Amino acid sequence: MTGIGPVEPVDSPGPEESCPTIGSDRTRLADHWSARWAGLSPKTRKAALGAAAIALVAAGILVPPALTPEDRAEPQDTPVPWPANVTTWRYLGLATPHKPGATSGRFLFAVNVDHGPPVSLEVSGTAFDGLTAHAVPWPSFLVPGGTTLRIAVEISVSDCSGVPLDADLPFLDVTLRNTRAIQHHSFIFGGAYPHDLSRLLRGACAPIHPPPPARPTGSASSQNVD
Repeated sequence: MTGIGPVEPVDSPGPEESCPTIGSDRTRLADHWSARWAGLSPKTRKAALGAAAIALVAAGILVPPALTPEDRAEPQDTPVPWPANVTTWRYLGLATPHKPGATSGRFLFAVNVDHGPPVSLEVSGTAFDGLTAHAVPWPSFLVPGGTTLRIAVEISVSDCSGVPLDADLPFLDVTLRNTRAIQHHSFIFGGAYPHDLSRLLRGACAPIHPPPPARPTGSASSQNVD
């Protein structure tokens, strides 16, 4: 070949023809729905939009929200408190006035368990060896959590040799029980309780006796008879 002319395409389409495009022989999905939507009446369009909104709201209600790491963590049980940490005693006064020379007396207390399971209590002793103490009419009692119970404690003098007549900050020894532990605890009382207890101790161990009758006074004379 001595020369090169213009290159002619093989089977090139004419001016009125176009090259085929893959998929161009099918109607696009968006165009299809657009055509159908355009063909609906305004009333039908409004009803369709309302149904779609209701479906979206229902889906939001029925599908649970995603759990955060805090929500996925298992809840921890609150530990049962120690019985001595939730139990308080308060002195109310004498159940009955002391009788002269009495060797025992009854004292009223308000016992409160702040919260938690019930606490069983039993008075087991007092501050001095010469005294005994127990709750009446039952030696032990149960106080539910969140409640206050009035308790009478009978204190008796068994031996005056080891008992001081002036009770300074006396206490009660109490055994406490709940579902967590058994504890032996001493509750110390001030205020009127030492005064009332001292009155019992003085009446039992140092009673005030009435003074002896006064002896007649004057001079005696004798007379001799001849």
